[in-house]
Amino acid sequence: MSDFFSADSASNLSSSSNTNNDRQNPAISAWSPDRTNPDPDSPDQTSDRSSTAPLRLVETAFLASTASLIWLVNYYFPLGPLLRVFFPVPIALVYLRWGQRAAWMAALVSGLLLSVLMGPTRSILYVIPFGIMGVALGGLWRRKTSWSVSISVGALIGTFGFFFRFWLLSALVGQDLWVYVTAQVAEMVEWVFVKLGWLSVPSLNTIQAIAAGMILVNNIIYLFVVHLVAKLLLDRLGNPIPRPPRWVQVLIDYEE
Repeated sequence: MSDFFSADSASNLSSSSNTNNDRQNPAISAWSPDRTNPDPDSPDQTSDRSSTAPLRLVETAFLASTASLIWLVNYYFPLGPLLRVFFPVPIALVYLRWGQRAAWMAALVSGLLLSVLMGPTRSILYVIPFGIMGVALGGLWRRKTSWSVSISVGALIGTFGFFFRFWLLSALVGQDLWVYVTAQVAEMVEWVFVKLGWLSVPSLNTIQAIAAGMILVNNIIYLFVVHLVAKLLLDRLGNPIPRPPRWVQVLIDYEE
């Protein structure tokens, strides 16, 4: 009889202890990772992140070095727009595969590597705008946004990077380089006015507005080409971007 009561009391004590532990640690008992969530930045993927950490590290470092190498080769051996369209693509691919944190790390590593190889000035000119552009495009592509939104955001980042480049180079040289751009645009506008038979002379503000508009249009065209290249390349790599508009599909004879 004493053995029965001792066993019963031990069982009650054990169940009471387990209940107290569950009450003290509700987060532990309720923790149930969702392994079907494809977002690597999700907190539910702790165990998956730890198991894929080496692959994430290797791919991030490889794609960051690839972005740096493309910028380096294009700087010393310029091939026109051939390599330029690939500037933001490796960083965007990191975002598509491993999420936001890995993409920012890839942009930072690319900047550090270029700083060692080419100096801090040229590395900054890559990170702003192309590193930031790659992160932004990767995030928009991952969220399946339309091409019009991603091209617009990328064009704004590219336009900001253009003016940042002029500001930085002007500060280093000690001269306002925007004056030379304004002079070139003024000559072009005056030539157009003469051909059209207009006798009015555009004001300085009008010329600067036309120059800014030309820079924005140039970045829109650039981002459109980047999207075309990314669609063809990333589809083959298993990380597709959102489908292009219908008129683009007809233009390039694209089939789902």
